[in-house]
Amino acid sequence: MFATLTFMQSEPMNFIVFGLYIFVWIALGWWIEHPGAKHPSVTILMGQRRRDWMKVFVTRDPRIFDSQIISQLRQGTAFFASTSILAIGGVLALAGNPTTIQGVADQVGDTTPMLIWQAKLALVGLFLGNGFLKFVWANRVFGYCAVMMAAVPNDPKDPSAYPMAAQAAELNIRAAMNFNRGLRSVYFALGALGWLLGWQGLLAGTLIVGWTVWSREFASLPRKIILKETV
Repeated sequence: MFATLTFMQSEPMNFIVFGLYIFVWIALGWWIEHPGAKHPSVTILMGQRRRDWMKVFVTRDPRIFDSQIISQLRQGTAFFASTSILAIGGVLALAGNPTTIQGVADQVGDTTPMLIWQAKLALVGLFLGNGFLKFVWANRVFGYCAVMMAAVPNDPKDPSAYPMAAQAAELNIRAAMNFNRGLRSVYFALGALGWLLGWQGLLAGTLIVGWTVWSREFASLPRKIILKETV
């Protein structure tokens, strides 16, 4: 324990970069979900497309196409949830017996205490755990959306058809938003692995993951394609 406290006091940059990492994760998530009206994110743009989808859905007959899309979306969330579980298991196994990492560290003269290695792995595990919970919830909300869609009357003239379709659209958007949050957690879990190389590695992970997430939401080719379709 004394060695751990000594290490923490001698490496203040670990705390600074760790705080920066968490800040970037939270700030990017908020920015993506609450962008300015002049520069919307892909998440917001696709949210409007999901509303458009539910409007068209009311008049589509048969609705097999729509059910297939929902099924594919649920399969995607289930895949990432199961993958996250496997990754969490791997991190827990390594954290429970980090002798492999410690052995490599000893060979290069790294005197980092074992508890610090476990703390760094815990950060990875926490991000993966958050991602798993988001994927599971997204899967469930997509299920709610499927039930709501099934309850929409086949007759477009029914006064409850479009209001119920609008409810289905909002459920669809919430499910997609949680799925995106899960993906961001996986990205940041990968970036957190850089901490095993020291605070410099975590800083590099912050910059790489932050840029990757931001660019895919605000500066990607798919975004340009979506904007061309909406203007």
